[in-house]
Amino acid sequence: MAEPLPTTNRVKENTIWKGIFAVCGIMITLVIYGLLQEKIMRVPYGVNKEYFKYSLFLVFCNRITTSAVSAGSLLASKKALDPVAPVYKYCLISVSNILTTTCQYEALKYVSFPVQTLAKCAKMIPVMIWGTFIMQKTYKGFDYLVAFLVTLGCSIFILFPAGTDISPYSKRRENTVWGVSLMVGYLGFDGFTSTFQDKLFKGYDMEIHNQIFYTTLCSCVLSLTGLILQGHLLPAIDFIYRHNDCFLDIALLSTVATASQFFISYTIRTFGALTFAAIMTTRQLVSIMLSCVWFSHPLSWEQWIGAVIVFGSLYTKTLLKKASPNPPPPRQTQNGASSPVKEIP
Repeated sequence: MAEPLPTTNRVKENTIWKGIFAVCGIMITLVIYGLLQEKIMRVPYGVNKEYFKYSLFLVFCNRITTSAVSAGSLLASKKALDPVAPVYKYCLISVSNILTTTCQYEALKYVSFPVQTLAKCAKMIPVMIWGTFIMQKTYKGFDYLVAFLVTLGCSIFILFPAGTDISPYSKRRENTVWGVSLMVGYLGFDGFTSTFQDKLFKGYDMEIHNQIFYTTLCSCVLSLTGLILQGHLLPAIDFIYRHNDCFLDIALLSTVATASQFFISYTIRTFGALTFAAIMTTRQLVSIMLSCVWFSHPLSWEQWIGAVIVFGSLYTKTLLKKASPNPPPPRQTQNGASSPVKEIP
């Protein structure tokens, strides 16, 4: 007679270990990624206290690393390297993603990492707007309520900063109009990137690494072209040549950014989008706390209230969706990959 209990226990134990692997992978890579962003863009290097100002160079390094790993994955799995969609559609995602990432890095010159990270939580608003126009999606009243609460919390967090947090670039109090404008640009471009990726996956029978490879390859070409036209390529190389610690920071940033792609894909494929959303919300909260401790960012009591409103709304949304009837599983490509997968900036 079969004994189902040991088998059930083994399956449960295997699922627990998979969950630990996914959570640790996302938390470690993306928390390190966030802290390195702030260190590279806001902490001076060398005895002369020089700041690294070439944000497009960071985009180029991140994308060329991800592109190389994606190509290696496709070749190792003997999958086709040929583009599935027209190349201009990959380029459209690349342009939007480059603008997203550039706005993100540039914003750190004017607003602190906690402000930037919390503002990212408001990305559901542009996603809903782009989803309505591009995908003809409709949203429930609860979605609009959560979007309103997140916007309210972000607004409180931005409008009531602690007066002692000083920007290393403007030498004034944080949260300048320019910094907030860059974050608005980030949210708009990021919302378009996510929505158009979704449309591309649904319109073509596309494997995950195929899209990542071609979008990052296009991003490499475009960011390198931008660096050459701006005259920033050689100064950026000269900077990291003179400051070896900056070179190591950028190399580690590119490594964890690429590694996070694997963990994001693995988590969505194994546990679904809701679990991934809960992990990402927790990651943002941990990143803010670590940044406040590591880089000594003071938070006003109004900012604490704003953070509670934002994260409370996001966790409530995740828990309520978890309790609702299960939606149909995500569409599978011919190669068995779930779609879509969000590329981190």
